[in-house]
Order: sequence, then structure tokens, then C-alpha cells
Amino acid sequence: MRFVWAVVAFVLATVLIGAGIAQRTIFMGPSEQRLELTVDHPEPYVLVDADVLRSHEGLQTLLVRGTGDIFVAYGRTSDMTSWLSDTAYTHVAMTKSDKVKSTHVDAELAPADGGETSGRNPAGSDLWLDSFADEGSLVAEMQLPAGNSVLIARDGVEPAPTDILLSWGLDTRTPLAGPLMVAGAVMLAVGLVLYILAIRYQRRGRGPRRKGPGPLPETQPIGIAGAPTREQLDSPQPAQDAPEGSEPTQDPNGTGRAERTASARRIAFALPALALTAVLATGCSPESWPQFGAETPTPTPTPTVVAPENQKPPVVGEKQGQRIVTEIAATLEKADADLDADLAATRLTGTAMDARRTEYTLRDKIAERSGALIAPRDKIKIQLPEATESWPRSVLVLTVSEKDETVPPVLLTMTQADPWSNYRIAEMAEMPASGQFPNVAPGWLGTTRVPAESAFLSLPPAELGTAFADFVDAGDKSEYADRFDEVSLKLADTLRESRANVVKGLADKGAAKTSKATFDLAPTDQEPFSMATLDSGAVVAVSVTDSETVAPTTSDAVIRFGENAEAKALTGAKESAKGVVTTYGLQLFFAVPAQGSNEQIRLLAYHQDLLSVKVIK
Repeated sequence: MRFVWAVVAFVLATVLIGAGIAQRTIFMGPSEQRLELTVDHPEPYVLVDADVLRSHEGLQTLLVRGTGDIFVAYGRTSDMTSWLSDTAYTHVAMTKSDKVKSTHVDAELAPADGGETSGRNPAGSDLWLDSFADEGSLVAEMQLPAGNSVLIARDGVEPAPTDILLSWGLDTRTPLAGPLMVAGAVMLAVGLVLYILAIRYQRRGRGPRRKGPGPLPETQPIGIAGAPTREQLDSPQPAQDAPEGSEPTQDPNGTGRAERTASARRIAFALPALALTAVLATGCSPESWPQFGAETPTPTPTPTVVAPENQKPPVVGEKQGQRIVTEIAATLEKADADLDADLAATRLTGTAMDARRTEYTLRDKIAERSGALIAPRDKIKIQLPEATESWPRSVLVLTVSEKDETVPPVLLTMTQADPWSNYRIAEMAEMPASGQFPNVAPGWLGTTRVPAESAFLSLPPAELGTAFADFVDAGDKSEYADRFDEVSLKLADTLRESRANVVKGLADKGAAKTSKATFDLAPTDQEPFSMATLDSGAVVAVSVTDSETVAPTTSDAVIRFGENAEAKALTGAKESAKGVVTTYGLQLFFAVPAQGSNEQIRLLAYHQDLLSVKVIK
């Protein structure tokens, strides 16, 4: 019966191991689903719609082959179509019958000059969430959600590659393969044990087999040997050979050689079984075993932010914003090193660009003038994008330094004028260490711009610059004196002290009676930048100019620049008979509370630059 059970165990082992191997070989389906895209109308740009990318579940792998440079980018479908609105392109989309079809799309917007649309290289655009470039062939793995599309091109002039292949990874896990093969190995070991036991039992059941005794030989007379002499007893006797057929002697423990041989055979059979089990158990990949969910950590409670209905997507993503800020910092670093105002203008605008242009002029003419200029830090700490699908669009960013914690954070605003332009910084200022940023929406949600004339704030953004100027000029007598915080008061005191030093300098030179200094602080024509916060307030950025005019009070007096190297460099003169106007630019960031709040207007960041020195004519 033991032989029967051993055979049954061997059969089960064969079935189990075979089933496990079959799951990983003949029964395992393809590892990916492929779709070759056909482009019937070659154009410089190919737009692959989001529905095509999401026609199958899983990781999306894009393979593009062709000659020369290949460029691939992905982004929001609405942004892609806006970027392509002034040129023809090929659109690959799904039909109502779930078939892939490519169509030719003409330009929606006519060129401004009425001529042909020139090729535009898509590389380097801030509009893309991410992009890839290679030569000859390009492979990109993506996991794009709904509402995103892929743009394929070369340089915007040559036709885009048409050899395009999409693939999606399929689930090829076989969680029962490993357990089946291990169970088969166990049954194989059980079968070997049963087989050995059956053989041993059979041998013991038979017992020893001996032949019956034959006829006795005829007896002969027995001679009586004489007793041995003393000499024979004392002499050594040669060893006698053991007679043939004698039984072997047993060891002291009484264990026979046959039992030791049987034990060796059992070990010889058991070791291969254990080795086979170990090989099968360790040779299976993780896909061959069931995956039990790991213990998930307890989430940290965070404030709940509910997106309003019909909420538009944020204009930039987290990685996209970091890439843009890094590229801006690199561009400004090169522009500062080369004193290249044209290069800086590709990433700066407004007061920030005016200050840079003036600084480049001064550094070109004054060798001793050096030092790092204000620029974005290397890491984004807070990113508050506008949630919109139209242009212009803006982003509020707080950047910090990862390498040096003593460097103050830089708060800045970025604005994109249209789909074909890159983001440029309009306001940029350092944030004091004591500054506390207000609660804002997360970057993945975005926020809305607050109108300049909004009545839902304690002070409309359009009036903020004028209110701060009045606070500086009038001091405690200003109607806005109690509405600004201590940081604002310190900045106002610094500006007043600077004005007092100018007046004192004229008096020290004996020019108090022959010259006069006047000051004017006023907002610029630049529209205030306002982004809503979670507490119904807003972060408002304004630019104001602080003009300082020194003019003679008598006709025979002149204003000499003396040791003022900046005035000499910017005016090209050494004196002025009618006076000189020095203009400084102030970039200010305020946290303005909601209407009806008892909180003060807090100054978050500020920066002052020299904008110009002009001779009065």
C-alpha cells in the first residue's frame, strides 16, 4: 500500500509543478498591448489626443522613430490646442466607434501680417508639463490622466515623425504559480519518503532465507592429540586465516553494516528532494506569489480644501513650476555675468526688468560695483498658480535656498502673456525672517485672481500703493497709519530716514539755502498683482516709485554730482543747472485681510532698486 501512496504523491507532484510552470509559460498572456498610429497627413506637428492614450489601462509607453532630432512633450489638451491655434497640424484621436483616426487641422488664427505661419520650435516652452528630446528614436513612459495630450515634432519646420507606436503594460502576475510549484515539491518529497519506507518494510517482512542441512558425512575415528609441550606454548603461533563463509563481527554497539547502508540511501534520496524544493521556492519571481498589502501608515490630519464647482485647472504643475523657476534663475545668472539686458528681458518685465537694465549700465561703467543681484532661489517652498484656461496667466512663488538657510527667501510673481511666450517675473522681493506667509490653497488646486477694484478686501488692491505712499509721507497723521503692521512701519521709517539724510547732506555742504530736496512716493502704472487666500484675503504685489528731486533755488546755483558715481554714470554729466531727479523702485508684497477683519495689512516682502538718474532740462 505504501507503494500506491508513493505513486499517488509522485503524480500529484507532477501535476502541481506542471501547473505552476504552465502558468508562467504557455498560459501567460502577452506582457503589453500595442497600437501603431497612422499619420495620413504629415505636418510639422502631431497631436495625440488623450482618448488615444487612455484607450487601454496601464503605463503608457510611446515609441517614436525617425531621422534627425525628435521632440515629444505632453501637457493639458486645452494648452496644446491653444499653442497650435495659429498653425496646421495632424490630430490623432478616437472616433465614435473606438477606432484611431488622424485628421488634418487648419490654423484657427491667421498670422498678424497676413502671410504664412512660420515654423516655431516647441522645445523650451514653459507650457509643457514635461518634454523629451532624442535623435533617431525616442522612448517615453508616461501615466497621463484625462485631459492631457502628447505633441510630437522635430523643429517646427520639418514634418513630424510618422512612425509612432503606443504600448500599454498588461498585468502578467500569476500569484498561484509559486504556491503550486512549492506544493508540488513538497508532494515530491513526501513521495520519496513513502517509497523508501515501502522498500524498507518489504525487506524486513521477508526475513533471512537459509537452506536445509544436507546429509551428514561418514564419521572417522577421532584421534587424540598429545598435549602441547611447554616449548610449543611459549613459542608464538602464526595467525590463522578466517575460514570462508564466516559471519562478520559486529561493532561494539551491535549495529550492522546493512543498517548504515540503508541510512545512507535515505539521506541520498532526501537531499535531492530538499534541494529541489529550495530551488523551486527561490527561483520564482515576485509576480509568481500573492502580494499581501503592507501596513499603511496613519495619515496626518490636514485641513480639508474643497474645490469649487467648475474649478479650472492650475496653470502650472508642481514639477513644471520648479523647472520654470530653475530655468529663469539660470537665464538671469548668465545675463548678469554677461550684462546682457536682452537676455534678461526674456525672463523679466516691469519694474524688475527696469532695475536690472539700470544695474547693468552701472556695472559696465563702474568697475567697483559688484555683488549678487536678486534672483529666485533654487527650491520652491510655496507655489500658488492661477486656476484658469485663458491668458495672461500668473503664478505666485516663494523660493528658498537649500544650500544656505541664512539666505532670505525670495517671493516673486510670474506672468505668461500668451501661449507662445514664456513666464516672466514682474515683481521680486526678499522676505524677512520674521515674515509669515498666509494660508493659501495647495498648488494642485490653484486659486483665482482678485480684481484690482475688489470690495471684498479691507483695502482694494488698486488703492494699496497709494495708501502705503500716504503712510510714508504723513506718518502717524495718515488715515492709513493704523492699518499697516510693524514691518510696514519699519520700512516707512527707513524711507523717512533716507529722506532726512538727503536734506542733512545738503545742509552739511552749505547748500541748504541754494538748493532744495523734494520727495514723491507714488504707485506705478503697473497693475497690482492679487491672488486670493483661504481666509478670503489676498496676497497683493504692488510697485511704487520713490522720486528724489534736488534743484537749485537761485539762478546762479548748480547741482554738482561730486562723488556720486551713479549719477555721473547714468547721466553722463558732472553737474546740472536745473537739478536732478533720482528714482528708486520699490517692489512690495502685502497680505491684505478680508473686508470686516480686524487684522492689519502685513508686509510680506520688499526690495528697493535704483531705476534712473535724470538731469532736469
